[in-house]
Amino acid sequence: MEEHICIQKPNSQNDQIIKNWENLCSDITEKIIFYLPIRSIVIASSVCKIWNSIITSNSFTTKISATKKPWFFLCGQNSIFYKNNQAFAYDPDENEWITLPTSTLLSQDFFIGSNGFFFATTSENFSFKPIFKNTWVQTSPLRFSRCNPLVGVYNNGSRFIVVGGVRFVGGLVDVEDRLAVEIYNPNLDSWELCQPLPADFRSGNSSQWLCSALFKGKKFYVFGIYSCFITCFNLDEHLWSEVQTLRPPGILFSFLMTCQDCLVLGGLCNSPNGINFIIWKVDEETMEFSEIAIMPHELMYCLFDSDEDDKFASLKCVGLGNLIYVYNEEHHKNYPACVCEFSNEFGKCSWRKLPNLPAPASKFHRVISFCSNVSLDNILVGARI
Repeated sequence: MEEHICIQKPNSQNDQIIKNWENLCSDITEKIIFYLPIRSIVIASSVCKIWNSIITSNSFTTKISATKKPWFFLCGQNSIFYKNNQAFAYDPDENEWITLPTSTLLSQDFFIGSNGFFFATTSENFSFKPIFKNTWVQTSPLRFSRCNPLVGVYNNGSRFIVVGGVRFVGGLVDVEDRLAVEIYNPNLDSWELCQPLPADFRSGNSSQWLCSALFKGKKFYVFGIYSCFITCFNLDEHLWSEVQTLRPPGILFSFLMTCQDCLVLGGLCNSPNGINFIIWKVDEETMEFSEIAIMPHELMYCLFDSDEDDKFASLKCVGLGNLIYVYNEEHHKNYPACVCEFSNEFGKCSWRKLPNLPAPASKFHRVISFCSNVSLDNILVGARI
């Protein structure tokens, strides 16, 4: 990692610079440090005691975590050689990928990420850890153990909701309890069984067929990537809404996200001028949608190196804040990705291709991606990037 702060030998010019910094009040120093990227702030915390006290204060870490652009996490699992499991994080402020420690991924568990946490699930166990911390915490057993569920984090990390997933009984898939919904309280290490996911989602109950979006910390939406069914779980009342259909004309598959406190749908569409990747804004009350962005054709074809008809099927999409990431989960071109960044209003956006993943990237049998705000406090307390 290239450091942004360089320590030089003392001389009269440097002494004068240090004196100038010392003459600044702490409020001005804090404002200057605030504009640095997160990783540069981590480095700055080791420069002197004054900077360290500013950066490690609760008010500063909270403000940084809430205002910096969300990061894109891409994690790959190799079901044959577990040593080839890898995890990467993309820092949008630095336009750079970071290779995460191997401890990020447990060997053979199903792996999920959401809103500041990594999760690992098996037929028997459920574990979690905050991003950038090394210690996994295994929870008490779920009422209905399952693999590959949807997971959401709300109430500032004090509640996890686990929806659907595949349950195995005697090595076979249990077709009866695949819609189970449970909420976990980390402070009490306890699970609460809730109203199950509506039966419309029975045919595709795992994160391979479903995606989810946490809306304003109050509603947990579940959406069928191919079926286009949509419902939401009220996190206060613990009830599911009526199932509706959200299907733009010509849609082949799509993913539901939250972006700038709005519901957003991004997906591949067979339109009159050919195949396009389109982003729509969704009205939460009426479920009506309006087109807000189209990926440039030249950028979309940068994500592929095949002329096969089904090549677009490997596209995935995640988003948060004002960023929406689209990537190819196949290894052909080393998991290429691009991002759509919106201005303060949805009317204006810009697209760009992300740099290549750090080499060498393994060939994965399963790729997991998610967006998350990054906790500066977790980085400072845990392992530094």
